Amino acid sequence: LDFWTPLSLWRSSDYGSTYTKLNLMPGTTIIVTNFYICPTNKKKVILVSSSINERDQMLFISTDEGSSFQRQPVSFTVDTLLFHPSEEDKLLAYSKEAKLYISTDLGHKWTQLQERVTKDRVFWAVTGVDVDPDLVHMEIQDISGGYLYVTCLIQNCSDKMVTAQFLGKIDHNSLSVQDEHIFVKVTTGNRTKYYVSYRRNEFVQMRFPKYALPKVRSSEIAAQNKLFISKQVYYSIVLENVRSTKQPEENVLIDILEVRGIKGVFLANQKVDGKVMTLITYNKGRDWEPLAPPTSDMNGKPVSCKQPDCHLHLHLRWADNPYVSGTVHTKDSAPGLIMGAGNLGSQLVEYKEEMYITSDCGKTWRQVFEEEHHILYLDHGGVIVAIKDTSIPLKILKFSIDEGQTWSIHNFTSTSVFVDGLLSEPGDETLVMTVFGHISYRSDWELVKVDFRKSFPRQCTEADYDSWKLTDLQGEKCIMGQERMYRRRKESSFCIKGKSYTSALTAKPCQCTEKDFACDYGFERAPSLRVEGDRCYPDFWHDPDAPPENCHLGHSYKSSTGYRKVITNVCEGGLNKEQSAKQHSCPLLAPKGLQLGIKGQMLAVGPGDDITFIVHQEQGDTTSTRYQVDLMDGVRTIYENLTITDEPIQHRYEKPGVYRVNVKAENSAGHDQATLYIQVTAPLQDVHLEVVPIAGRNQEVNLTAIVLPTEANLTVFYWWIGDNLQPKLTLENSLIARFSEEGEVPVTVQASNGRSMVQDSKTVIVYDQFQVIPLSFSRNLDRFNPNIPEWRQDVGQVVTKIIAKLTGVPQDSLVTMVKPGLPTTADLYVLPQESTPVKRSVFVDKRVPTIKQVLSENNVSFIVRGGLRVLVTLADSDRGDSLTHPWLRFRKLPGRNVYAQMHNEKEQEMTSPVNHSEDTQNIIQGEEFIDDDLDSQTLGNAGSRSKFSYPRPGIGNFGPGGPLSCRV
Repeated sequence: LDFWTPLSLWRSSDYGSTYTKLNLMPGTTIIVTNFYICPTNKKKVILVSSSINERDQMLFISTDEGSSFQRQPVSFTVDTLLFHPSEEDKLLAYSKEAKLYISTDLGHKWTQLQERVTKDRVFWAVTGVDVDPDLVHMEIQDISGGYLYVTCLIQNCSDKMVTAQFLGKIDHNSLSVQDEHIFVKVTTGNRTKYYVSYRRNEFVQMRFPKYALPKVRSSEIAAQNKLFISKQVYYSIVLENVRSTKQPEENVLIDILEVRGIKGVFLANQKVDGKVMTLITYNKGRDWEPLAPPTSDMNGKPVSCKQPDCHLHLHLRWADNPYVSGTVHTKDSAPGLIMGAGNLGSQLVEYKEEMYITSDCGKTWRQVFEEEHHILYLDHGGVIVAIKDTSIPLKILKFSIDEGQTWSIHNFTSTSVFVDGLLSEPGDETLVMTVFGHISYRSDWELVKVDFRKSFPRQCTEADYDSWKLTDLQGEKCIMGQERMYRRRKESSFCIKGKSYTSALTAKPCQCTEKDFACDYGFERAPSLRVEGDRCYPDFWHDPDAPPENCHLGHSYKSSTGYRKVITNVCEGGLNKEQSAKQHSCPLLAPKGLQLGIKGQMLAVGPGDDITFIVHQEQGDTTSTRYQVDLMDGVRTIYENLTITDEPIQHRYEKPGVYRVNVKAENSAGHDQATLYIQVTAPLQDVHLEVVPIAGRNQEVNLTAIVLPTEANLTVFYWWIGDNLQPKLTLENSLIARFSEEGEVPVTVQASNGRSMVQDSKTVIVYDQFQVIPLSFSRNLDRFNPNIPEWRQDVGQVVTKIIAKLTGVPQDSLVTMVKPGLPTTADLYVLPQESTPVKRSVFVDKRVPTIKQVLSENNVSFIVRGGLRVLVTLADSDRGDSLTHPWLRFRKLPGRNVYAQMHNEKEQEMTSPVNHSEDTQNIIQGEEFIDDDLDSQTLGNAGSRSKFSYPRPGIGNFGPGGPLSCRV
């Protein structure tokens, strides 16, 4: 027994009588988080630990039952370890980063196998089922976010070497490998399908009775308050209205318990009309009966609980603490012995947890305690230990050596302790146990050894046993097709059963009777028709004579009689309710449920990548079916018997594009087809967000994403604007946006094409009003313009700096944006001064005339390369002379109104981050106009249009207009 506290590790080799402190790292405090014992060699133990600050992760490896340890640092944080089932030095490690590692030398060296692996969904190969013992089954997440069931060999588990064993994506956390069976779940919309592979054959859909949606899976399946039983594929209902409880993380607990030690016996809680009752079955759910109440209470007094109105009911809960028993305790080595907490009455009561015991597998019960106790079986049930389940400290335990007939009290400590758990040596033959707990919540753990060996002076002999025969509640001896007899120790014998004890004595097959047959798939027994016996009736949706889905032309099948032998039932001869089945020849069935997928499930590939297409057909004939495959790049082919031979279709697309791959399956009975869209595209390299740095409030602003490479196809754009957590999605690389509030607004765009995703962000400063002066450059700059964002940004910063220096205007009040394309042009944004009053009229900004004068005098220039000087001037449309301005002509009207009218509608619009208005007539009303002040765009007006529009009557300032030249 190994035991650790936060500061020390202790080891005992004498059943807890003495402990030796192990100092794993002298002078260093470490935290041991878990330990693992090799299942094939108990001498090999691995401790998972870390330093106190969790900076250093390490394993401590022992090959001598923990007598000594070797420290092994690891580069990842171990979450769980999984030993190989047969090779003691091989183990898998799952990290907290969702990566899977392999070691073949007991944890000394590690190699990463895969990443994005689902926790607890990793399985070693099953001996006798999987061909290669080095195979690993796992559930992984692909780059698109979906989940796949894949396998690989530990020698090479790269992305290219994993094999997708199931066609398509599966539900998260749904892979389960259970010996010969593998289960997966697939949910599409609100419809869930379950698939099973038996002995690693092709997956087939599990067939449940219609209108029943399963929630968990195994060979015995509970689903939507129904219990099913199956042999591989077809499932039949054996119990409805089973109680279930939803737990955190969407886990569902079903009130079903398999009684260990005797095959075919289950307990279940059924909830009908709000009442919960406990039922027992001895034949895997064919028949269910309530538990018979005891005839007397724990004090020997008769109980008033009489059938059929009163029964025994048990809580079927699992314990959260792994070191204590659940509410019902059974053991493989103690067949027939069941001990559980519950109550007598017409239904199960949550707060009543009296303890009851049976030693004949549920036929007769006895009450032993009035409160719930934790139970531990020692020596194959020869000693039963019970400690009260309570939150107060204890110093006594109870034990029985006659299967609960009588109980003794033992003071296991002189000081009361809060009991945290019960431990025994692995195996069932031990008579030594340890109680561990704490005296107070701040104290260290206390360990108390309890040794029952001295109570038994000798080993048992054959004369110390008698026998008992298993029967159900009706006294039927043939259960699951055989009569079974077991050994039990005589009440008068005080001896140790020991390691060599076996409980089963004899098993004799019985002749088959009606009790050995259950209803087949699509059939149910009607309780209201009991007068007709155990007859099974077909459900309305089921056709018993319909051929099975895997029926091939030239073969035959038997229609169901409505009955099948209960699974694992071993009866021989006698009645055969399956014998009258009719023999039919398989008709030619039309293909149905055709599916097309690709290995690895990646629907977005690069040019030149190898693709393996996989065709799967759920129903219909395959041997006489032709499969026409069109790969949409000029390649067409026809396959025969495609899904039987599992012949892969391999292809390679050289050119980018979207290819609609089509497969048509056809025979003389009908046809079906499947389509798959393949995106062939190179990964995205970069995206640049083009947007004006300054925008007017409530103006529509164009956001443009420039993607590299430019020939990227089927790119989806995600736009985040401001603090909105819900993006806007577009297939176009541009989006029109409005900003309703002044201030800084972050804008982010992500571009994705299925293989990659790139992102760029910008900040737009929103003002109620500002002015824009269009600029032009001498043509020699165009030769050096690479038309890339970084170059335009650098040129704009240089121009802003020069103008600010020449005019004395603060640099943070100016922004120059160089526009994409040729010829090279720019806009100079003049931001409002903090002291500028906000008026509903055009304000006079003295900075604009100064800036325009500097530009008009050709004073703004810079050296671009090699001494070549570039001149920055006003654009032709902003020279300040109405004769050279093609846009507007103003005339004075009576009063203080000024009208502006377009005089050349066909003139080309000036390129601007905010588009010009298409209005042909605009009206401006202002207070006082100064000619030079109107030679720039005064922008910013609530309620403006997406393109440049000019103010209408009644608006007291220049709205977002084009470059104006007016004369009053």
